[in-house]
Amino acid sequence: MAGQPIPVIIDCDTGVDDALALLFAVRHPGIRLRAVTCVAGNTDVDQVVRNTLTVLEHAGAGDVPVARGAERPLLEPVRTARHVHGRDGMGDLGLPAPARRPADTDAVSLLRREILASDRPVTLVPTAPLTNIALLLRTHPEVTAHIERIVFMGGAVATGNATPVAEFNVWHDPEAAAVLLTAGVPITMYGLDVFERVIVPAADVRRLGASAEPGARLAGRLLAHRRPATAHDPAGGLGDAGAVCAVADPEGLTTHRLPVEVNLAPGPARGQTVVDRRPRPGEAELHGEAREQRLVDVALDIDAARYVALWLAAVEGGGRRERDRS
Repeated sequence: MAGQPIPVIIDCDTGVDDALALLFAVRHPGIRLRAVTCVAGNTDVDQVVRNTLTVLEHAGAGDVPVARGAERPLLEPVRTARHVHGRDGMGDLGLPAPARRPADTDAVSLLRREILASDRPVTLVPTAPLTNIALLLRTHPEVTAHIERIVFMGGAVATGNATPVAEFNVWHDPEAAAVLLTAGVPITMYGLDVFERVIVPAADVRRLGASAEPGARLAGRLLAHRRPATAHDPAGGLGDAGAVCAVADPEGLTTHRLPVEVNLAPGPARGQTVVDRRPRPGEAELHGEAREQRLVDVALDIDAARYVALWLAAVEGGGRRERDRS
């Protein structure tokens, strides 16, 4: 129904920018965060669980269940991104252990339970390698009738970051990403083409970092760790958080519905999201070499300032609401 918060489940590998996404999801009034599931990616899955519980604690989240998921990709070994996110995945900030505990169930079971229990179709937001989502879709295909949309942070039309053409989340588990494309539900690809453009200005990062409110202060410290390579002052990239902003405010994202497939072949292009932007079929198709491709709403442009303002208003305003209720 119009005006009601959107039921959302985040599947993450927390991760500095996954943490920024969780802070926003907890505090934006238009989102109801039903659950969070964890998967290996930026760091190992047990550290991901700890990081997720820590962020929810700092955010003042209610009783949001958190479950441990896959500890490795479907076929590949784990290849973490600790060189980006720190040894603990959270910028090595030395945060204390959380008092919260994970749910007494696994990620796939929690995903199924929360999707089927929702009174409205759920929006899934994977900000991590897609292993948990692939396992869910293959094990419990009945959930697809109860999924409104999958907005995943992953892929790239142009340049990758794990390889010249492959983005980390898809590269980490290409087979899982290929399974996602068969979900039979609307899919939005929030890829590197927009991911790297949403930057919180340095003055806002400093203000957040100096805040007395735990969630806002954590946000500022995390953003300072995510300094863009071109910044001389600690401006910070929102990264994964932009995908959740796109759920709350889809008008800030420009998408085109395009055929997408994942390159699964060994070699330098493995994990590439091949996005077909051609206006007409080419010689391969004319000679009968057409491949099966899935139509995906691919993000090609973004109103970065709009999403920065949206994220700041939710994270800082949500902290004020928490204080007012206490």
